[in-house]
Amino acid sequence: MITRVLLADDEHLIRGAIAALLDLEDGIEVVAQVGRGDEVVAAVAEHRPDVAVLDIEMPGMDGLSAAERISSQCKIVILTSLGRPGYLRRAMAAGVSGFLGKDASAEELAMAIRKVQAGGRYLDAELAAAAMAAGDSPLTERERDALRLAGDGAAISRIAAELHLTEGTVRNYLSSAMTKLNAQNRLEAIRTAQRMGWL
Repeated sequence: MITRVLLADDEHLIRGAIAALLDLEDGIEVVAQVGRGDEVVAAVAEHRPDVAVLDIEMPGMDGLSAAERISSQCKIVILTSLGRPGYLRRAMAAGVSGFLGKDASAEELAMAIRKVQAGGRYLDAELAAAAMAAGDSPLTERERDALRLAGDGAAISRIAAELHLTEGTVRNYLSSAMTKLNAQNRLEAIRTAQRMGWL
């Protein structure tokens, strides 16, 4: 039985190399490749892969957001060069079955694909240990939303409009997030949350 794979990675050379290596593996066929996160949903609908291998950092939409949208249609393996502890927890919540670093070998990636296709999970041991050591995010969903928008450069008024909140409430969420992250200012809070993978 052939496992059909979709690859999503914005680095063309890396994507092509992974595809070529996976095509050498018995029982695995790369049926589609995309270079942007916002192309994943349409590619899954068109090509109907068994497993989608998604880079976590892509333009248009990150791999975790794409995973949330396709988790009911195929199995998902996330590849990351960023070992941020919060990413693994977010990935599991998004329905991801496999999570490993980009420094993994082609054989290890193929093993992960086969395992998740068979209904199992495949987690990089170092990333899993780091996620457990870091603990859960202290931020509420609204605090995360406000920080994420602030990190994109949005003004308080735009954040308030987008989240359907008052400007005072947005300031309160940002202040609360700064306190929880022991940050001196908004920028430091954003950087800390990003470093931990909580945004």
